[in-house]
Amino acid sequence: MRKARVIRDGRCPLPASVRLLLVWLCWCAGAAEGGDAAQRLFQVGRGAKRLAQLGIEQIIFDTRLAYDDPHWYANIGYYCDDENHKAYAGNGKPDESGLYKLDTATGRVHVLLDAKGGGVRDPHVHYDGKTILFSYRPAGTDYYNLYEIGADGTGLRRLTEGPFDDFEAIYLPTDEIAFVSTRSKRWVGCWMTQVGTLFRCDRKGGSIRPLSFNLEHDNTPAVLPDGRIIYTRWEYVDRSQVGYHQLWTMNPDGTNVLAYFGNQEHYPLFIDARPIPGSDQVLVVDSPGHGRSDHRGHVCAITPRYGPDDRRGYHRITPKAAYNDPMPIDGTHFLVAAFKQILLGTRGGELVPVLAYKGKANVHEPVPLTVRAREKILADRTDDSKPMGRMVLADVYRGRSMQGVPRGLIKKLLILEPLPKPVNFSGGMDLTSWLGTFMLERVLGTVPVEEDGSAHFEVPPGRPVLFVALDGNDLSVKRMQSFTNVHPGETLGCVGCHEGRTLTPASIAGNTLMAVRRAPSQIKSFQPLPDVLDFRRDIQPILNEHCISCHSYAEPGGRVVLADDLGPRWSISYYSLLATGQVADGRNGFGNQKPRTIGSSASELLQKIDGSHYDVTATPAQWRTVWLWLESGAPYAGTYAALRNAADQAKEGLLHSVFGSPVMNRRCRQCHGVGKEAPRLPLTMSQQERSALVRRLKTAPHERIVQKDDHRFSAHVLLNISSPENSALLLGPLPASAGGWGTCRHQFSGRDDAEYQALLGSIRTGKERLAGTAVYGMAGFKPNRQYVREMKRFGVLGPRFDLTAEPLDFFETDERYWKLFWYRPGSEAKWAYLEPDFPSKP
Repeated sequence: MRKARVIRDGRCPLPASVRLLLVWLCWCAGAAEGGDAAQRLFQVGRGAKRLAQLGIEQIIFDTRLAYDDPHWYANIGYYCDDENHKAYAGNGKPDESGLYKLDTATGRVHVLLDAKGGGVRDPHVHYDGKTILFSYRPAGTDYYNLYEIGADGTGLRRLTEGPFDDFEAIYLPTDEIAFVSTRSKRWVGCWMTQVGTLFRCDRKGGSIRPLSFNLEHDNTPAVLPDGRIIYTRWEYVDRSQVGYHQLWTMNPDGTNVLAYFGNQEHYPLFIDARPIPGSDQVLVVDSPGHGRSDHRGHVCAITPRYGPDDRRGYHRITPKAAYNDPMPIDGTHFLVAAFKQILLGTRGGELVPVLAYKGKANVHEPVPLTVRAREKILADRTDDSKPMGRMVLADVYRGRSMQGVPRGLIKKLLILEPLPKPVNFSGGMDLTSWLGTFMLERVLGTVPVEEDGSAHFEVPPGRPVLFVALDGNDLSVKRMQSFTNVHPGETLGCVGCHEGRTLTPASIAGNTLMAVRRAPSQIKSFQPLPDVLDFRRDIQPILNEHCISCHSYAEPGGRVVLADDLGPRWSISYYSLLATGQVADGRNGFGNQKPRTIGSSASELLQKIDGSHYDVTATPAQWRTVWLWLESGAPYAGTYAALRNAADQAKEGLLHSVFGSPVMNRRCRQCHGVGKEAPRLPLTMSQQERSALVRRLKTAPHERIVQKDDHRFSAHVLLNISSPENSALLLGPLPASAGGWGTCRHQFSGRDDAEYQALLGSIRTGKERLAGTAVYGMAGFKPNRQYVREMKRFGVLGPRFDLTAEPLDFFETDERYWKLFWYRPGSEAKWAYLEPDFPSKP
């Protein structure tokens, strides 16, 4: 190739025509040499010949390194806590990635694109078999965008651009493109990576518009023969964050969202669904539990013919959970990847090697390079000129887990909107709630339910909503624990609570439902009451007025203190209410819970302020505020600015070090601990206790030896960082004569007791170590730098905003972020969050 450069730069005396010929010959020699190098990286198996016999002459595939994160979705972008920590394959280091083509008859492997340290993923072949759509992250860059390339490796063309990841793209029969993208500008509610939802664009990458509005991931879209898009939807509205990632469908315009299979099933992850030719089945990966990296799992076939949750429709093909990216060839055969191999599989479970890779990377996404028929084209059901969409509920009494709910009981639907997160730093709820909701929920208002159980109402498009059925006293009867949405001008129908959403606009129009005989209801809000609740701002003042006289440090009725002081994470009053069972929320459990088990009707707190509890009677506005808080998930912090980064979470442990102090070991171990008479405390285990526990586990591994915690003895109520001397850890063993509670057997002699002073000193030291930490609820609280960084990136804060020099109303900042996702039919920026130049305010 050096000779070609000498010839090309004019130093060769040969005629121009001869020089051009020599340049071409040298290039061919170099290309052949590179092709031979690529060929040496692969070993072709007998499955290639089998593919040729099936009429598959060529297949496309790619290679890329594994990523470090075990989660199935954490393979794009960067981690929220540290923007320099990359989540994509290679984790910021050069990838061993490329796009390849295998000739099945000759066994020859051709390099279509050498990423040269960048990354390639998700190849998809056009209907004409001549063009490949894929995601490409050039070397030295951080984002995957959409590209096209010819099947011969020529004509590389970039389609999308911007500081977002665009991936898992497919061609639609209209020649448009559906794809997953982080343009949704939100973060996973229970992890530290970004969310990708579904979008659509034209063949050139323009006219981008949203298809889905999930708060969590929507992944691996594919077109069914009837024209619908099947995809994986992960969501957890008031239910477990790790169990519900199942198959859904929508029209290519994003309308008519329906559960396809498994939405009531806790585990596994169903992903990478592809239609099996000539059948009503799809080939799917069943990735065990919460899903595995690279979507690895069992290959299975699923049909919805028995219903969306009937296991008769499930057939497992591979006994091992070691496969990813299955692609059907016909009714019997399919391609699938398995680490460094591509295999040809059959419905009977046979797996024949097609190709093996000898490098460090794994192989992914094998796709036949063939001409194929286009699927049915569905008419667009949206109307961009409309500011709203409509929903029709046929019968609220029809559905799962509605036993015992008599007709006529339900009078209204409460409509809630779960709200996306601009940042997130952990796998838990952090300060949003204690073991409850991961997301804040906006209370939009109520609509009426007719006597026949029907409802007909308008909802804002592009925003996820869920419903709570209310009785005549506005108490909760049944909670949705999932979400739905509409597009502008769409009318979406459903049968009842948790039933399949199967009504069409045509069937609704000719129906005799009472609700459709009138104009659609408008949502009736609860203004001027808050629509996004914050415990310390909205609920604590009510407790101060009505409850603190009996639940103070001086008089802790029922051993419950409802003061506003802060514990290590939440306020003591917030934690105490939930720990003593005064609030009934989803508890991060299973979905579709029974009637009257969640919300206002199941929460004892509401009964404590209706006059029946020591004559405590809240005003109507106060009662309604508490009701709003309970129905919106009983959150603690009503702003995502309260979420703590890794450094701030680590500092909480400085307070817990109190429980390893000599005083605690000497005094408290006598009564508190595993197997002791008193509820255990969060004490540090001694070596002797640890050894004893290990011995018991070895001799009786299945014995239940850990007693149930009494949350009244949790660090979150024992330690008071607002007023260390009022810590329950000190007041319990302090005699009543010295101003304590005197509830412990081993009491201090008084406040001058050396051990009392030592323990108080330990708590004060822990508080001092928190100095400068962004603790929500403390005076002068400011959000962390990551919150400000993302709000700048999303255009909510100006690029020059300086948190150290300028005030920030984080409630108002959150509101401006959420309003990015509101549809604006009369504006040029109908979907403001998709406009790169959408104006931000300083």
